[in-house]
Amino acid sequence: MASIKDVAAAAGVSVATVSRVLNAHPSVSPDARTRVLAAVESLGYRPNALARSLRTDQTRTLGLVISDVLNPYFGELARSVEEEARALGYSVIIGNADERPDLQDHHVRTLLDRRIDGLLVSPTDGGSPLMLDAARAGTPMVFVDRWIPGVDVPVVRSDGRAAVRDLVAHLHGLGHRRLAIIAGPAATTTGSERVDAFREALARYEIELPDAYIGQGDFQAESGRRVTDGFLDLPEPPEVVFAADNLMALGALDAIRARGLRVPDDIALAAFDDIRWFVHTDPPITAIAQPTGELGRAAVRALVDRIEGRAPASVTLPAALVVRRSCGAPA
Repeated sequence: MASIKDVAAAAGVSVATVSRVLNAHPSVSPDARTRVLAAVESLGYRPNALARSLRTDQTRTLGLVISDVLNPYFGELARSVEEEARALGYSVIIGNADERPDLQDHHVRTLLDRRIDGLLVSPTDGGSPLMLDAARAGTPMVFVDRWIPGVDVPVVRSDGRAAVRDLVAHLHGLGHRRLAIIAGPAATTTGSERVDAFREALARYEIELPDAYIGQGDFQAESGRRVTDGFLDLPEPPEVVFAADNLMALGALDAIRARGLRVPDDIALAAFDDIRWFVHTDPPITAIAQPTGELGRAAVRALVDRIEGRAPASVTLPAALVVRRSCGAPA
């Protein structure tokens, strides 16, 4: 088996540089990173943390890396994961990535070092070399909610396209024609997918989505405030703001209220990712609800199947529109 010294020699770099590449350290030049990864691939080198994850003895422990523990959606997801794992005889160690790829990889590396039996991840972006290495090394792993295209592991997620179509049909029926979206990060699968679904749903009614009505957010409340302020400053502001997650929706609500405007009389508001708080806002917020609890439970079952040598299929569950009063009174 190749050693880290063999990789360093093949790549023409120091052992320290190889270590920094494998640990996703930002100080490595793109050229050195490319040469090291090529040497890793050609020599079949497996870092110790990944190799330990392939042992035959089990710790009955699962790792869960979520994108943002302060987001109520991920809090509910983590709870369902922990409950299902406990029912199956496993404990769970949770890492919060805080929507940061570097922190995500730190938690993945730490969990592998702690000899977990399997790993659940909701990726913060689509380009983690560490995640790809872990998958190639055979680490039992399942993506939940988000995924990384090209990484061959099961994905447990919801499909919101039908629910977005239902939302746009609801808005169209209320007479709204100028619809804007606060998008999540384009580097995440959920960020890009929700914009595409919204655009496709508008096209069914021959409604365009101009660039001015697409605001780039980051799944955080502050970005919802910032983007909504930009919408409200337009010569022709939108009639509806659709936030692609719950925190951005709350930020949008803050921005609307800060200007003395009323929902839905002056501008309508809707959100992806329903949360319990939305029934307590005034007015209650129309939202697309994901089957969060079932997603968490299905992800654990899929991961345990991988750990026990079975080959689980990916799971896709439907999301659903929950109509409340934030877009106008339904007919």
